[in-house]
Amino acid sequence: MNINKDRVKEIYQKFISWIKKRSISVKKALFIFGGVAVLAVLGAMLSAWFIIYKNNVKSNTEQVITIPKEASVSEIIDTLKTRDILKSYSTFNIVSNLKSYPDLIKPGKYIIKPGMSNNRIVNMLRIGDQVTVKLVFNNIRSVEQLAGVIGNQIASDSLEVLKALNNDSLMLSIDADTMNVLGIMIPNTYEVYWDLTANGFVKRMGKEYKRFWNKKRLKKAKKAGLTPREVSILASIVQEETTYYKEMPKVAGVYINRLKRGIRLQADPTVKYAVGDFTIKRVLNKHLAHDSPYNTYKYKGLPPTVISMPTIQAIEAVLDYEKHKYMYFCAKDDFSGRHAFAKTLKEHNRNAARYRRALNKRRIYK
Repeated sequence: MNINKDRVKEIYQKFISWIKKRSISVKKALFIFGGVAVLAVLGAMLSAWFIIYKNNVKSNTEQVITIPKEASVSEIIDTLKTRDILKSYSTFNIVSNLKSYPDLIKPGKYIIKPGMSNNRIVNMLRIGDQVTVKLVFNNIRSVEQLAGVIGNQIASDSLEVLKALNNDSLMLSIDADTMNVLGIMIPNTYEVYWDLTANGFVKRMGKEYKRFWNKKRLKKAKKAGLTPREVSILASIVQEETTYYKEMPKVAGVYINRLKRGIRLQADPTVKYAVGDFTIKRVLNKHLAHDSPYNTYKYKGLPPTVISMPTIQAIEAVLDYEKHKYMYFCAKDDFSGRHAFAKTLKEHNRNAARYRRALNKRRIYK
C-alpha cells in the first residue's frame, strides 16, 4: 500500500489545530483520535467483510453460466446481469480485481449456487472449478454430421472438430485413421468439461474405444473370425437392416454365414451408402449396378469402412450373433420392419416376391 506522507502530515496538522482551538489536553485528544480511528478501522473491516463474504446471489435456485474463450470480466458481469443472478455487480467487480481474476479467467460452464459470496464465486471461477456436461451422440452417418453434433455441445465449434477428425497424425496417435472415423466412435453419453478441445475430444474417444474393446469382447470377435474393425463394419450394416434389437443377432448370423462361405453379402444398406442415398425404399437394378467397393452385390466380403456409426447394441449383436443355417432374409410384406429368413434361395425368392408385390400395391417404385 502506498502512503501519501504529505496527506498524513496535513491531517496531523489539522488535528493539532483542532485541539488548540478547543483547549483539549493532548491525552484526551489522543484518546478521542484513537477511538475514532478504531471505529473507522472496524467500519472498514465490516464493509470489506460484507463485500467479500456476504451472500451476493439473488436467485434461490442454481444457475449455470457459460464463460466463452477470451471473455473479459466486463463480459462475464454482463452475462450475470442478463441472467439477473447477483445482488451487487459492483462488489463482485471489486473482489474480482482484488483477487486478480482478470488475469486468471478460464472458460467453461459454472454453477452459481444460492448463498454464494463474491469470494466463493471468484475463487470458483479463477481456479476453473467448472461443472461437467453430458456429451451425447448417436445415429451418425457422416463425419460432417458428427462434427456438427459435437460442436454444438462443447466450446470447440464444428469446423475445429471436423479438422481434428480429418487430422491424419492425430488419428494415428489413437491407433485409428481418417478413413474409418465413425468406426472408432462408441456412441454413448460421456461426461466432459465444456472447454474440451477438438483434439481432446478425439483423444478421449480413442481411450473410450480401447476401454470398450476389453478382453471379453476381443475374445468374442476372434471366435467369430473378425477383427474389432470388421465387427464395427458388420454392425453398421446390421443396424441399417433392422431397428429391432432382438432381430439383430439373427441378421448378423446370416451375414457371418455368408462371409464364412465366401458368398457376397448382398446387403441393401451398402448399396444405399454407395449411391449416397439412405432414403431409397426400393433398391433397383440401376442401384445394384453402381460400381463401388461398398456395393456388396458386386464385391465379396465387407466394405472398406462402416456405413454409419454402429451402436453398442449392434456391435454386441455381431459379437453374440445367432448360430443358425439361414443364408437369406427379406423384409416382411406386412411392413412391420421385421424380416422373413430363409435357408434356401428358392424359399428366399418366394419371400422376396411377396415383398415386391406389397411394394407395388402401395405404389412404392423407388
